[in-house]
Amino acid sequence: MNNKTNEKVRIRLESFNHELLVSSCRKITQILSPTAVNSVGMVTLPTSKRIYCVLRSPHVDKDSREHFEIRTHKRVLEVSSDSQASIVDLLSEIQLDAGVFCSVSIG
Repeated sequence: MNNKTNEKVRIRLESFNHELLVSSCRKITQILSPTAVNSVGMVTLPTSKRIYCVLRSPHVDKDSREHFEIRTHKRVLEVSSDSQASIVDLLSEIQLDAGVFCSVSIG
């Protein structure tokens, strides 16, 4: 009896800096490339943008305002493998850049 399990792992990466996000995606794909992985797919999710409005002066001139925005860039890496070698063990050893939030889900 052939008991092949198709293990799928989704890695969700978020960062305020898109260059750090791209370098982290490359680092993960380079670490997973020598292993027995069927496919690694990267999906770019929409960038969320938060805009904050701040008064320039605390007392007068309420019409003078400044706008600031924070953009959150997101990527999803989907890894599928047929082998028994655990992908999660490899992913737990990866040292990502500071400023990149990573969450791993197995399904």
